[in-house]
Amino acid sequence: MGGSVRTQTLIALLCLGLCRGPWDQVQAGYLPKPSIRADPSPNVTSGTRVTIWCQASLQADVYYLYKERVSEPTSIEISQDSSNKASFSLGFMSPHNAGRYQCQYHSRNGWSQRSDLLPLVVTGVYSPPSLSAIPGPVVASGGNVSLSCSSQYPWQTFRLLKEGGADAPRPLELKFPREKRQALFPVGPVSISHGGTYRCYVSPASYPYAWSLPSDPLHLQVTGLYRKPSLSAQPGPSVSWGESVTLQCRSEIWLDTFYLSKEGSPAPPQHIRLQDTTAPYQANFNMSPVTSDREGTYRCHASSSTSPYLLSHPSDPLELLVSDSHSKDYTVENLIRMGMAGLILVVLGILLFRDHSSQRRIQDEARR
Repeated sequence: MGGSVRTQTLIALLCLGLCRGPWDQVQAGYLPKPSIRADPSPNVTSGTRVTIWCQASLQADVYYLYKERVSEPTSIEISQDSSNKASFSLGFMSPHNAGRYQCQYHSRNGWSQRSDLLPLVVTGVYSPPSLSAIPGPVVASGGNVSLSCSSQYPWQTFRLLKEGGADAPRPLELKFPREKRQALFPVGPVSISHGGTYRCYVSPASYPYAWSLPSDPLHLQVTGLYRKPSLSAQPGPSVSWGESVTLQCRSEIWLDTFYLSKEGSPAPPQHIRLQDTTAPYQANFNMSPVTSDREGTYRCHASSSTSPYLLSHPSDPLELLVSDSHSKDYTVENLIRMGMAGLILVVLGILLFRDHSSQRRIQDEARR
């Protein structure tokens, strides 16, 4: 049948488990191992559709997908020409199909090695933990910090992930023989590569690839990259209660993002990004009206919006003093008012007593 195109049938066999078949009788490693990946990601939310792709370096006619610790196979037939890749649709992601996968292919030249293991994780199965930094999320280069992942329920496995970037480290994992509610991940000595956004997850030991919802993000910022800015108060660092004050953070070099923090405060730093990037490079933090809880020691940092996790050295401390003259005035006024009210009550009492005595005299005279 000259000129005709010979059609081959591609059979993709999904072998759920490290099951064994006739291909195991062939010496593994005869052909190079394929690559394996998950689309859209190997870490997806519960209910997301997932496809696993197995790609060879040459044309193949049969592909196999293995899932760890499951024995019964499932077959999928695809009618098409020989191909260098095949897709396996897992449907909607759930704890049932989470786990570790490998793939393998066969061609006219024999069998390939198995691919690297692909961990497929489903998130959103359990309620999220919380993530905090001890002593705080702003740490000097070379210093140390601990990231605390905690939950209201006991767990056996805690995981810490850093988001984004090619330099993001692999997930840090802590396992405990007994169920715990908190895990501490020490970080340090801190370098600029540690700056970034972190989240943590929890999971039970029986389902290591079924994770909780992620914690709220924690932004770890590293200081010491640029020279320190200056911090001043306008009109001055001593302010009366109820008045206004502006704390000015100013950099000598071009930096467009400024952070203001108060020592000992659990609140995250205030931040301002400049819209006008011409000199002076200064951010104004307005406080109005000033109350006693504003009193304290402040510092500021500066950074570039292109590297928001890398900050300058901290400014020199500025101590803001709030006088309570207004509250003293109010106290005096209240005392005066109370004194006047007491005096009025005394006068009224005297008048009532005199009126009562006068009526008794009139009644006595009438009897006589």
